[in-house]
Amino acid sequence: MSVKKITITGGAGFIGSNLCEFFSKEGFEVTCLDNLSTGFKRNIEPLLTLPNFHFVEGDIRDLETCRRVVAGCDVVLHEAALGSVPRSINDPINTNANNVDGFLNMLVAARDAGVKRFVYAASSSTYGDSTTLPKREHVIGRPLSPYAITKFVNELYATVFSNLYGLETVGLRYFNVFGRRQDPNGAYAAVIPLWVKALMEHEPPFINGDGSYSRDFTYIDNVIQANRLAALIPSEELSERLASYNASLPAGCPRDSVFNVAFGGNITLNELFDCLRMNLSRFDAAIATIEPVHRDNRPGDIPHSQASIEKAQKVLGYNPQFDARSGFAAACEWYWTENALKK
Repeated sequence: MSVKKITITGGAGFIGSNLCEFFSKEGFEVTCLDNLSTGFKRNIEPLLTLPNFHFVEGDIRDLETCRRVVAGCDVVLHEAALGSVPRSINDPINTNANNVDGFLNMLVAARDAGVKRFVYAASSSTYGDSTTLPKREHVIGRPLSPYAITKFVNELYATVFSNLYGLETVGLRYFNVFGRRQDPNGAYAAVIPLWVKALMEHEPPFINGDGSYSRDFTYIDNVIQANRLAALIPSEELSERLASYNASLPAGCPRDSVFNVAFGGNITLNELFDCLRMNLSRFDAAIATIEPVHRDNRPGDIPHSQASIEKAQKVLGYNPQFDARSGFAAACEWYWTENALKK
């Protein structure tokens, strides 16, 4: 597919800034939209001098702003959202306003502007209380949090817009993404940057439960690859491969353009802690002696999560290069280096 201009929402956030960097350096004209509520200008600072990169400070809850940033673009990569299951439990109204109202604004703006394809960040939280492993796109359970509901609603809206208006949509169900620029600060920081920060400060990280819960931790470079493929695969090729894959599904299964983005393995929280401690102790031997503190499980957390990536492999050509452990090593080195530069 001929793509020259890409709009990335949430482009100053963790995933969004990595996508902005990648596509800008690949020579695409990139417009980044972010309201800087959870993203940071520093994440895109090196890109601001590039002639093919444009930053717009604005909010997806404002339809006119959405229309402005998609005008003339070929592909939208929609990363903007208010993340975190605990945050959504504490503040479901604001989560819904950002993740549903904002999402619908972007769909409407993209439709009206004649955007070729709308790629959006979906979530593994959509699997809810389903205990089936590995997680396959057509088998989901009941949502366990307001955040999960908003992400499922996004998928429903995207499918409707594809069917009614012909807007090509691709949903990428991210599984516990981590890596460079993931913020370790704040009440809703994700587990990996939170634990890395604690270990670097010689504090014991908190593990919710006994540490046996497991996740399919997914390094950021795998996510970049999935977005590149989803944005650039020719329409006819996408349609043919998707139809072929859907034909193999049992009768009655949903047939949509949603894909798991993960590595396809799983690591327990105890194993995650051991890996982070080992990698960081290469820089500071004292870290090797730190032990975690266990506390109660969080509401809305599922015990285990592991993705099947067969659909993304067959349809998009997805081939993740980083397993969790190699990603942990790269992330720890980045955090240590960044911390050293600030001193």
